[in-house]
Amino acid sequence: MPANKNALIRYKTIDKCLCNRYRRWTLDDLVDACCEALYEAEGMRKGVSVRTVQGDIQMMRSDKLGYNAPIEVYDGKYYRYADAGYSITNLPMSRNDYEMLRKAVDMMRQMEDFDHFAEMSDVVGRLRDKLAVIRSQRKPIIHFESVSNLMGLKLLNPLYNYVSQRQSLRIVYHSFSTSQPFEYDIYPYLLKEYRNRWYLYGSQVNTMRLYNLALDRIISVTPLEVPFRDNPDFDPDHFFDDLIGVSKNLGDYPRTIRFWASARQSNYIITKPLHRSQKLLWRNPEDGSCVFRINVVINVEMYSMFLSFGEGVRILHPPRAVKYMKNQARGILNMYEDTSDATCSQ
Repeated sequence: MPANKNALIRYKTIDKCLCNRYRRWTLDDLVDACCEALYEAEGMRKGVSVRTVQGDIQMMRSDKLGYNAPIEVYDGKYYRYADAGYSITNLPMSRNDYEMLRKAVDMMRQMEDFDHFAEMSDVVGRLRDKLAVIRSQRKPIIHFESVSNLMGLKLLNPLYNYVSQRQSLRIVYHSFSTSQPFEYDIYPYLLKEYRNRWYLYGSQVNTMRLYNLALDRIISVTPLEVPFRDNPDFDPDHFFDDLIGVSKNLGDYPRTIRFWASARQSNYIITKPLHRSQKLLWRNPEDGSCVFRINVVINVEMYSMFLSFGEGVRILHPPRAVKYMKNQARGILNMYEDTSDATCSQ
């Protein structure tokens, strides 16, 4: 019979205590720790009996849950793990756990065809591969892009809670473009990830101006005693429909961007559209080059995307975008032609 939630909290608490070998743990100490953990996690004031914790210790010692915990009593009243390196969190996945997870993954696979669950496909693929690794001890055959130790990730969980609780915030933020930090009082609405970087969208208190703040530039977050307000002009379901990246002000409207692409880049762009609005306007039958159209808000992320194609893509319209790209190309050319920089010498 699987352990219930409260029992799992107690097992985890006992494990945490016994892993701390800098303190001597009596049975009463373990009971107190379990009572405190259940109160913090579930708000339970009833407490835990000595008999319950004794039963938990016996269950952890047994093979019923796969723990086989080496819990011993020393000096007649103190509890500890006989193996100083043991912890129930270090145990490999049991066969029962494996089968339960496999069934859950199979169930999620059946939901992939529904629109609401389409984004789960990468998660399901990752879990399936992980299960295969556990089962056969083979090396992974699926690798997902990830960047460890990203600055700002520690703020994800608290900011998520603040957004869900509709809590106004005071954020100290240090932009790359300013020498000193700046305070923002905002109503937070949404967390968004773009290219392994997270952003918080929110409206400034009083003015309701929309900001997107990169989490890795946030210095501190403090709850603000100001009643929360929604911004009727910010609709997260459609705000990003005409956007590449994250930079957009309320009131910005999309422009038609026409661009030429070489045959080689066209093959890539056709199979992986730059935006959902992309249309193929013309294909040159002689060299295979193409002209495309997208309708997006012009921003720095759009320009960065086009610059990444190098000479393989050229913006044709609007003139404002053409002028910007020309200036960027001249700047790059000048930089490479300038050989006087000592940092370039060997």
